[in-house]
Amino acid sequence: MGLHLKDKSIGLVLSGGGVRGMAHIGAIRALEEYGISAQIVSGSSVGALVGALYANRTPIADMLSFFKETPLFRYDFFTIVKPGLVDTERYMDVFQKYFPLRFDALQRELFVVATNMQKGEEEFFHEGELLRPLLASAALPPVFSPLEINNCFYADGGIMNNFPLEPLRNKVEFVIGSNVSVIKQVAKKEINSSLQLATRTTSLMIYAINRHKISQCDLIFEPEELEKIGVLDKKSIEKAYVIGYDHAARKLEDLTVHHTSS
Repeated sequence: MGLHLKDKSIGLVLSGGGVRGMAHIGAIRALEEYGISAQIVSGSSVGALVGALYANRTPIADMLSFFKETPLFRYDFFTIVKPGLVDTERYMDVFQKYFPLRFDALQRELFVVATNMQKGEEEFFHEGELLRPLLASAALPPVFSPLEINNCFYADGGIMNNFPLEPLRNKVEFVIGSNVSVIKQVAKKEINSSLQLATRTTSLMIYAINRHKISQCDLIFEPEELEKIGVLDKKSIEKAYVIGYDHAARKLEDLTVHHTSS
């Protein structure tokens, strides 16, 4: 597989999905073990954060540390003067320890999608200041307040584009996708409360909107086991990472065997 892709330009798409996004880190580890490296990365929400760490060539262990050590809900970050429960702006200092200040300081090309809440449009960020677009892309309403950029409010990229394939079209020869907003068949007992119904409905809507783009990838990682992990369940960081690694490693092994035998 590594040999097969050696001379091709590769793009990597990373979906949103909260804590399930740790599976992206597992997939990246598996790709590295097979000698596969992307030149361009496009991410939404948690996928934008993982994508930025990858574009900065952050080691796998440090990627996991970032998510383990960055608190989702710090009581001193709560706000009553902004829309949202948590003031996203307060994370700027935390992010400065892990990310450069500008896109052009990254070692891989990165695209980050965020939602312009006033215009009702998705927007891609690719150059200039890095930290605010990154924070905005992961600012899931109504928990996190939107970020102000160029006089407009921006929030989670996954609201309008949870699988941002678009920037990679016609730019690379081979597209690898990692989608952690997975869907599988569920039993009736798993849709027996209003919250479960709302969660399932949202998941189905997000998947339906992005299904066509997911099918356009040359290689896609979609571990179904992730559906058991809550989007904000920080205790499952390691579990989601292992699920992502095992799934990607199995898929890459199968492809290698198939490629060798053919």
